[in-house]
Formats: sequence, structure tokens, C-alpha cells
Amino acid sequence: MLKSIFKILKRLIISIIILYSYNIVTNQFNLNIPINIITVLIISVFGTSGFICLILFYLLNFTKW
Repeated sequence: MLKSIFKILKRLIISIIILYSYNIVTNQFNLNIPINIITVLIISVFGTSGFICLILFYLLNFTKW
């Protein structure tokens, strides 16, 4: 039980770190993904594919062409 809680917390913290580092790198291009519970949960549950889908979603919907 305690191991599963630590595993979930570890995934949540790693997903926050990934989002934060992505926002730092892409800040100059104004391609930020907000760090909120929805985006953190998407990355925590789906992993790398969820992160790539979030990037594509924000690129397609929130950038001005």
C-alpha cells in the first residue's frame, strides 16, 4: 500500500518537473503548457505519449499562425 502511494507521488512529481522544464525551454517561443492538475494527471497516467499529445494540442489550438 505504501509503495503504491510513493509510486504515484513519484510519477506526479516527475510530471511536474517535466512540464516545468518544458516551459523553461520553450518560454522564448511562447509555447507554454500550464501546470495544473489536468495536465499533470495526463502526463502521470499516459507518460511520454500524453506529453507529446499535450504539446500537439497546445500547438494546434493556442498558437497564432
